[in-house]
Amino acid sequence: MMAELWQALRLRLAILLTLMALTYQARKKTFLSVQEVTAVEDYAKDSLQWITDQYNKESDDKYHFRIFRVLKIQKRITDHMEYHLNVEMQRTTCQKPETTNCVPQEGELYKQVNCFFSVFTNPWFDQYKILNKNCSSD
Repeated sequence: MMAELWQALRLRLAILLTLMALTYQARKKTFLSVQEVTAVEDYAKDSLQWITDQYNKESDDKYHFRIFRVLKIQKRITDHMEYHLNVEMQRTTCQKPETTNCVPQEGELYKQVNCFFSVFTNPWFDQYKILNKNCSSD
């Protein structure tokens, strides 16, 4: 009788530990694919446009900023897609919300910002979210 009780207790403990381990594994990010991509890839291009729009919405600057150089784009695929984007942005001659024919500012108003963005994206549903952003001015 006592042996059966201990055996049942051990079985329950083993099941509990297995469930905890599976839950932990499910929460860990397992990357199915990590690759560098170019700025002309459709979803990368969409993400670049989206981060530009977000940057300008959040910025207090009265001028529009634009990406003038893409340094690196890394695409990571798990249960969703993430882009890690390193870009150089510059203040343009266009005041917000104008975005056509915007050339870089020169002279006193020249400003360049180097940014890293980590972006969650589900492009099929037009969903984006900034997971991490780090920008610094020259």
